[in-house]
Amino acid sequence: MSEPQGPIVYSDRRAVSETESRRANGPDWDRYADEYQATHGPFLGDIGFIWGPEGVTEESLRVLGDLAGRQVLELGSGAGQCARWVRHQGGTSYGLDLSHRQLQHSLRLDDATGVAVPSVRATATAIPFADDSFDVVFCSFGALQFVADIEVAVADVVRVLRPGGRFAFSITHPTRWMFPDDPTAEGLTASQSYWDRTPYVEIDVTTGTASYAEHHRTLGDWVGLLSAAGFRLTDLIEPEWPADNDRIWGGWSRARGELTPGTAIFGADLLATAQR
Repeated sequence: MSEPQGPIVYSDRRAVSETESRRANGPDWDRYADEYQATHGPFLGDIGFIWGPEGVTEESLRVLGDLAGRQVLELGSGAGQCARWVRHQGGTSYGLDLSHRQLQHSLRLDDATGVAVPSVRATATAIPFADDSFDVVFCSFGALQFVADIEVAVADVVRVLRPGGRFAFSITHPTRWMFPDDPTAEGLTASQSYWDRTPYVEIDVTTGTASYAEHHRTLGDWVGLLSAAGFRLTDLIEPEWPADNDRIWGGWSRARGELTPGTAIFGADLLATAQR
């Protein structure tokens, strides 16, 4: 869940549309971007690819496969750290993010590193690239869990991928939704149903509008979604908490990570027979 920023809010669990989610999450990330990059930037690296708060890297997992000569799109790219790492591996990468401020940080890192990642401000439900543009589309803890119309987003991934293309993403592990957003031992008691898919929403007390929205799907939901879209699932990785990671990142911590997974990483290939 998001850390306190901007307006005074209270949390709720209720239905929230794609339009409402987008109107909430874009400004929320604009408010949070500076703090996020200042707090987590050194851990992420200016040119680095980690899949989640555990700090497990793409260099160690190789979920995306060989990137040399590949056309690659990152959804929810933020400051472009992962996409910039892809360019270091010989791929041609592009970024997409809903937050204007995050993309400003990407431009800052373009200048600082000398590795530029062309990026666009857009939503994962309307990817502004032509059909069959990419060999790989990926999302590292980015756009997908903030999207209400997830079927639309996955269908657009299918559209921009070439047949046989690779789709990989990491999300908050769905089992974490059973627990409070508390990184201490007190947060390890399940308090709600794993099967309750009602979105988590933060409401601005002044305006009554959503200022943040996050959407929960079960592991089975994600597998079914990928299968129905024409993907063959090849990877479902639940990284253990590394012995050398003592960071607390929101609700992620060693206290939790040694007992229950915090991240799920999916890798899938688009079948040539997928409906496009």
